[in-house]
Amino acid sequence: MQKVTLIATAAMGLESVVAQEVKSLGYEVTVDNGKVIFEAPISAIPRCNLWLRTADRIKLVVGQFKALTFDELFESTKALPWEQYISEDGQFPVSGKSIKSKLYSVSDCQAIVKKAIAERLKLKYGLASKMPETGALYKTEVALLKDVVTLTLDTSGAGLHKRGYRVGQGEAPLKETLAAALVMLTNWKPEYPFVDPFCGSGTLAIEAALIGQNIAPGFNREFASEDWTLIKRKLWDEAFEEAEDKANYDQKLDITGSDIDHKMIEIATDNAIEAGLGDLITWKQMQVSDLFIRRENGYLISNPPYGQRIGDQDMVAKMYSDLGNIMKNHPSWSVYIITAFEAFEKKYGQKATKKRKLFNGFIETNYYQYFGQKTKGE
Repeated sequence: MQKVTLIATAAMGLESVVAQEVKSLGYEVTVDNGKVIFEAPISAIPRCNLWLRTADRIKLVVGQFKALTFDELFESTKALPWEQYISEDGQFPVSGKSIKSKLYSVSDCQAIVKKAIAERLKLKYGLASKMPETGALYKTEVALLKDVVTLTLDTSGAGLHKRGYRVGQGEAPLKETLAAALVMLTNWKPEYPFVDPFCGSGTLAIEAALIGQNIAPGFNREFASEDWTLIKRKLWDEAFEEAEDKANYDQKLDITGSDIDHKMIEIATDNAIEAGLGDLITWKQMQVSDLFIRRENGYLISNPPYGQRIGDQDMVAKMYSDLGNIMKNHPSWSVYIITAFEAFEKKYGQKATKKRKLFNGFIETNYYQYFGQKTKGE
């Protein structure tokens, strides 16, 4: 089977998590800032789009070369075998970015790449007039970094965080890919209880349930490359069959999400139903001070309010303090909190075992990790 070079893009700080996911699918990787690069058969495109929980999107590398002039950019782009990827009626809009490169005008680079691809395709398909561009979508990107040009096609379409289950959301929803990463950065296993006391629209609990039952995150959505002639329909069918076979729908889960806002609980419930997890997650309207821990050896993973709006600081500080007072009585529990609140450890009442810097959108946060002292009998 033909091999291709793929890039799984990753949010800053999550490259190692994405790399581990790609490796677990059986591919060797190279890790770079914001991306994981790997060579794989074409069948990896459906599999990675379906299975990668923490990557932003999967890009196919058409070519890479150095270009210092617009002529070099045009000729090197035109020399690439675009007809192997883009169909005769394919749409190929071109986006771009340029960092520390002589060719710094992104709009000019986009226009030149677009023209070069069109010239190549017209020649190969024997077209006298311009390309029709009425068929499948091949979103093309020209990325320049220190004069090295990388040309890619986006195989995903909508970003991979768009799982298709979010019918509603709150003011500051956690991206599904980041939520999955927060769970995967812990040692939580489906047999352990899981609690999110600031659940909002339920993303963390839903992602945990998908992980717990080994349900492929892309199972209920479509991808741009499903319409590509490059990838036979058989490969997509096989990838979806693999996802169905590997799902463990019988796995029992003890997952609870709670929030002070009853509207958020309604939204979370609707989102869980849309994800096909209707009865698997328990949703409760309550404040964090009413949190009651029943079993031992659980995991509390949460994205609480950060108190960034004026007047919220005192309320948030009290919530963190209430949470710390409750959890100090449950030493077998592991606690993981992502927040931009700088005095978190002080208010929580305990220094974290470990901290990891992560970005929630454009907000720099810390992921505070408290490892529980596991007890026997659970």
